[in-house]
Amino acid sequence: MMNSTGAVDRRNEFSGKRVLITGAGKGIGRAAALLLAARGASVVALSRSADDLRSLEREIGCETHAVDLADAAAARRAALAAQPIDLLVNNAGIARLQPFLDVDVEAFDETMAVNVRAAMIVAQACARGMIERGTGGAIVNVSSISAHIGFALHAAYCASKAALDALTRVMAVELGTYGIRTNAVNPTVTLTPMAEKAWSDPDKAAQMLSRIPLNRFVQPDEVAQTIAYLLGDESRMINGASLAVDGGFLAR
Repeated sequence: MMNSTGAVDRRNEFSGKRVLITGAGKGIGRAAALLLAARGASVVALSRSADDLRSLEREIGCETHAVDLADAAAARRAALAAQPIDLLVNNAGIARLQPFLDVDVEAFDETMAVNVRAAMIVAQACARGMIERGTGGAIVNVSSISAHIGFALHAAYCASKAALDALTRVMAVELGTYGIRTNAVNPTVTLTPMAEKAWSDPDKAAQMLSRIPLNRFVQPDEVAQTIAYLLGDESRMINGASLAVDGGFLAR
């Protein structure tokens, strides 16, 4: 719908839709929660931090569930408690920075548990509900250009994001039959608290920026806008894509 200025009015774009967002307390997840709520969605927010959830609830009046997604059983309980869900944003993620030769099993397993296994568990619960209701739906997995690039100190993280992209493609193939679209969004360094810690060294940041033709990092709201696009009707024929939000990094 156009407003009086000719711009598209998106305030009711997701009216009547329940959207579940994991990792909603900070960064990209919080930006997505704010944007989707502003466009009419009823937001259900998952985060490990109860304080972050209380703050978000005060801001947009969302439903919240505090959960450690590294715990598979807890992740499943939280996902089931959130139902029914029409749209899902699997955003929760962690990074444990270690040189490859020093990567420990615990850090690797925790990274895979949060970044990949939890996304699968939550998506299973949501997709089953969508199928039972016959409503279709849309899922966005928040991945990274790290799925395609080997970054020093990011062995577990890069492996997890490559796995998440692969999972996205399988979900797209199997769930598409039921009218459920699954896509990934793959940003470059996004200025979230986690990224600011990982890229705090000026020399390291400069090397990364030199590979981005637009010569800047991504803002969380820019990723949120891409997520909203992939969830919305304007992308109704996009399924199984990994959409880079990287200022041209992967084009080089």
